[in-house]
Amino acid sequence: MDLHTVTGYRAARTPADLALGPGEHLLAGGTWLFSDPQPDVTGLVDLTTMGWPSLEDGAAGLRIAATCTIAELAAYSGDWRAQPLFFQSASALLASFKVWNVATVGGNICRGYAAAAMTSLCSALDGVAEVWMPDGDVYRVPVADLATGNGTTALRPGEVLRAVELPAHALRARTALRRIALAELGRSGAVVIGRVDEGGAAVFSVTAATLSPGILRYDELPDAAALRADVERLGGYYTDPLGAADWRRQVAAELAEEIRVELAS
Repeated sequence: MDLHTVTGYRAARTPADLALGPGEHLLAGGTWLFSDPQPDVTGLVDLTTMGWPSLEDGAAGLRIAATCTIAELAAYSGDWRAQPLFFQSASALLASFKVWNVATVGGNICRGYAAAAMTSLCSALDGVAEVWMPDGDVYRVPVADLATGNGTTALRPGEVLRAVELPAHALRARTALRRIALAELGRSGAVVIGRVDEGGAAVFSVTAATLSPGILRYDELPDAAALRADVERLGGYYTDPLGAADWRRQVAAELAEEIRVELAS
């Protein structure tokens, strides 16, 4: 999509460059930005010129820059037990290799869609978002709390997602993912991820089926009845042309049980 209203472009080099003027919009991969008319956008501020390392691996976990592409994350070959989940989550996006190589992790999260695959991944692994504020301060918030609805986030005007940090305890966990859509190549109607940490604690996340991530935590892997009841009790199941709320609730419970059985074996 040609953005014919855009008359200015700036390459950001420092945090001060991220202060937006009237009509300016941040640009990373741009796969959503250039997919629709943006009549109010008159200038673009490029985040990719900030020089942020895409992936920083350390003892504390993995730090993912907001400008890291989905292809880079999917191809990551670090020595974490949960690493296969990266490719599995990226595949839930159902995008072409061209989109994978341009779309960014931060852009996918900040767009706020319920079916955002990177929100599914990061919320399931206790990801924490580092957010830069316009006044120079920095705060951190769980990715699961950053997404507030289908297309909305808790980010305030002028705030910039700098990175997502995935903690080591979650990356060392055993994981499993299931997804379903009404059409074979359709947008996800439900994405469920489960993990069992080294100490035995279990976490299940439900995304795409709910307006914002639903996170369930247990001291140990729950039994089938408890898990089903908890999944069905989650709030935020919604209806749109890609699935009815009741269908999303029921398939999420079924997918969670498949994961529970896999992780129990």
